Amino acid sequence: MTQPPTPPAWADQPHAFVERDGVHYTLLGTAHVSKESVVAVEAALASAAFDVIAVELDAARHRALTDPDALAKLDLVAAIQSGKAGLLAANLALAAYQRRLSEQLGVEPGAELKAAALGAEARGLPLALIDRDIGLTFRRAWGRLGYWKRSMLGAGLLASLLADEKVEDGAIETLKQGDVLEASFAEFAGQSPELFEAVIAERDRYMAAKLREAGRAHPGRRVLAVVGAGHLAGLKAALVEDALEPAARIAELERPPVASGPPWFTIVLVAFLLGGFAWGWHQGGIETGGAVLLHWVMITAIGGALGCLAAGGHPLSILAAALASPITPLHPALGSGTFSALTEAWVRQPDYADFLALRDDTRRIGGWWRNRVARILLNFFLTSLGTVVGIWAASAGILSRLLGGAAG
Repeated sequence: MTQPPTPPAWADQPHAFVERDGVHYTLLGTAHVSKESVVAVEAALASAAFDVIAVELDAARHRALTDPDALAKLDLVAAIQSGKAGLLAANLALAAYQRRLSEQLGVEPGAELKAAALGAEARGLPLALIDRDIGLTFRRAWGRLGYWKRSMLGAGLLASLLADEKVEDGAIETLKQGDVLEASFAEFAGQSPELFEAVIAERDRYMAAKLREAGRAHPGRRVLAVVGAGHLAGLKAALVEDALEPAARIAELERPPVASGPPWFTIVLVAFLLGGFAWGWHQGGIETGGAVLLHWVMITAIGGALGCLAAGGHPLSILAAALASPITPLHPALGSGTFSALTEAWVRQPDYADFLALRDDTRRIGGWWRNRVARILLNFFLTSLGTVVGIWAASAGILSRLLGGAAG
């Protein structure tokens, strides 16, 4: 099959041609913070050389780019109840990060993807959203990390929620190579093979499979795929070499992350607590055992309550954080952040205006406390952080009691 002529406007842009199963794929590599990439995409669309347009977007990101009211339609309480508070906060952090880039560089991150999506619609061309759901990518990246790296990622994410400084030059250079998620994770947690696998390599294979699906739906046609330049080599290789059926590859890469082993941290912590209570009971009966138990309850409750207070939580939210914090380590579903955030959403229910102002409010530090939606998510993070600090402080106190008692 003859390759389509390369329009002069994108001749100098990273691109590749792949032909497979009778379908011709043109992969146009873009930078997500480049006006030149927007011009290149518009020129490629204007050439009328393509029958299908594919973009590096999932349904949620496509909706966020093309529907200004998407956030206003969110059921916040249902999202928190289903365990997605952390994901929502991560998305807001990513949005705030992109806003900082937009202000700094004068171009909206992902503008070329938006141009491709809207251009396909305007021309009546089929649009294929080929990227994996961002929430699943976050979960699979999180599932690949050990406890220490998760702590680093969580701390970096929290810092990004509150950051208002310029984006580092290194992150901008990464973005010029074309992947906003990679640059964001790099700013949060530094370079990591585990993160690269989930954020880049897996998505290369996933997008290749989605492209093959789109090609099969339109046999013999020409497909333009607009993707970050950082994906170009991996996507081309996967498109050429992957022998697995597209549906099977997609199913493999959409499976939720599987725990790599038993939750040793939780097991050790619970064993330590039970052992401390038992030792205290053995040494001094109900008085000593009760003192150990009271120490645990008080310190963890104070930690969670202070975290909620720092987030500007309602008194009832602070009470919920204090009650949930002592039992949080015993079961993952009993997270203090979830309880306090749900209480905050109940007593200070956000209105439509809060959702509409969310993107602008989260651009500044003070906006996270002023906007009710943002404050609920901040409540989730800071309460969880306060509980973690309380757990470590309470554990250190119990260990000190045990060692002091043994020495005596």
